[in-house]
Amino acid sequence: MTRRVQILVALVLTALWGAGIYAAHANGHLRFLDRLEATLTDWRTQVRGVQAPPDLVTIVAIDDTVVKRGGSYPLPRADLARVVDTIVQFKPKVVAIDLLLVDRSAAIGDATLASTLATGPMVLAAAAIFPSASETVAPGSQGPLAVLPQAERFLLPLPAFADHAEVGVVNVATGQSGSPLSVPMLFRTHDKVELSFPLRVATRALDKPLTIAPDHLMLGDRAVATDSDFALPITYYGPRRTIRTVSAQSIFDGTLNRAAIENRIVVIGASVAGGGDFYPTPFDSLMPGVEVISTAITHLVAGDGIMRDRKVHIADALIAILLPVLLVGLLAWRRSALGLVAAAVVMIAWAGLNLFAFTHGVWLNAATTLAATVPPVAVFAGVQLWAGSRKAQYLTAKSRSLAQFQAPAVQEWLARDPDFLAKPVRQNAAVVFIDLSGFTALSERTDPDALRDILNAFHARIDQAATACGGIVTGFLGDGAMILFGLPGAMPDDAARALKCAIELHRSVDRWIASLPPAIGDQLGFKIGAHCGPIVASRLGGSHQHITATGDTVNVANRLMEVAAQNGAQLALSDTLLDAADFLGDPDSSLRGPLRTQVRGRSGTVAVWFWRDESKPGAAATGAEMID
Repeated sequence: MTRRVQILVALVLTALWGAGIYAAHANGHLRFLDRLEATLTDWRTQVRGVQAPPDLVTIVAIDDTVVKRGGSYPLPRADLARVVDTIVQFKPKVVAIDLLLVDRSAAIGDATLASTLATGPMVLAAAAIFPSASETVAPGSQGPLAVLPQAERFLLPLPAFADHAEVGVVNVATGQSGSPLSVPMLFRTHDKVELSFPLRVATRALDKPLTIAPDHLMLGDRAVATDSDFALPITYYGPRRTIRTVSAQSIFDGTLNRAAIENRIVVIGASVAGGGDFYPTPFDSLMPGVEVISTAITHLVAGDGIMRDRKVHIADALIAILLPVLLVGLLAWRRSALGLVAAAVVMIAWAGLNLFAFTHGVWLNAATTLAATVPPVAVFAGVQLWAGSRKAQYLTAKSRSLAQFQAPAVQEWLARDPDFLAKPVRQNAAVVFIDLSGFTALSERTDPDALRDILNAFHARIDQAATACGGIVTGFLGDGAMILFGLPGAMPDDAARALKCAIELHRSVDRWIASLPPAIGDQLGFKIGAHCGPIVASRLGGSHQHITATGDTVNVANRLMEVAAQNGAQLALSDTLLDAADFLGDPDSSLRGPLRTQVRGRSGTVAVWFWRDESKPGAAATGAEMID
């Protein structure tokens, strides 16, 4: 497949993964994401910080002080009646009793409480009893209320109390972390639907009709955004007692402040240690259930709850699909640090947007988006790294192979400039030729494998000397080679380096031949020619090209090998090369010349010098000799 097709397949698979994750979670699977979302919600709530709640609700807490005074819990019904009676006298909007009055007690106490409940607007708490810990929706249910979990039965207040008050179900929905993240607004059994306790209280306090729409509730003409199962998402204002709280003991002491009650919603509930419901919240490890309920009541009345309705769920679905597709697209767009940086910026922007939305009342799901994003992005990035590593290995191997046919300097130059020598270039350069003598005759009597080993050893010495002196072997000509000094560009010391290379080659090859077995070494010799001057450097060949040099300078350097052999020497140097190299000789060598001679295929003469190595044992230091 082409890279474009691979990227398209990756994007499609990423989109399908995101859609699958969202659908699976929305249908009740992947419950581990609920725990992650609960943790992320707690973190976002803490980042948002403590907020002052609308001052609408007062909690009258039956706390440890009250229990110590009375000596028992639950609070005796007569004492509860006194609490309710005192509150009613201060004219609240509504009194909500977050206590289950389901058991009979002393007849006088029950009668007193029943009589007191008739004196003001009251809402009592009931409880939904579910057959198991998991609240499921019955299969095949129809209508908008089908999404409600079906309770086995309702635990209602005694009729003597319920006859004088409205009743609401007080259950809350806790997340995987145990923290209540929402409060159901509606509950059902097989034959009836009950309103929640906070919804009953809010409806009574606002004195507005309640309408149940297919995906939300209406309090009068104001819409109450609920989750898909008619649950009200809640977000905590702060730790316990952030909502105004007074102890019921102030009623028994006669110190209750009228301003804390008058024209307010009053919720009576237990906060006694070991006697009431407590829940962990982002700000408090133990928050009384009455304050959780009061938070939901405040959201309903003030309309300041966090939004997690159908529109938000659609946004969650789109983000779960589009965000991973965008990140994979960025990684595919730039298989480099730029792509990673761009993807990181987008991820940080999403996190910032999610947090900003949460702090401004919109609860976008973070856990589902992470589950939809992290795996495909990680897999694609891993595949990209693996593919990049494979490509790097391939290019390294290719470069290594190329280095075996092209000199490192030319290889680097071609990597920087692929059009190097696409057009011929005229310049000055120095050229060295070397050739083995007697190799053709040796080939007739020697095994091919042995001949290959001989050539390999010979070529290795040529390559070593050329590389050490900065030359380029433009080609091995069977039992010889051409070395060029002046590429990728002409340098002032090209002639000096060519001379040094020729001398090093002479000594290296001479020692190597001497080390061969006599049956081979006695039949081999060598000759070297070196010259400098103008050349034409270019590429030759069709689909398989090689870099070489042509011109008179190259021809003269090649013919100087014949001149060396004709004059009993192994290294012939042109006078032009020696002048350009500014060579003054050295104690371990001698020069004979100049010999002015013609070279085959060329008119005119060339001044030639013959170099001899005087460092070998038995060699006589003759110095420079003139030949007329």
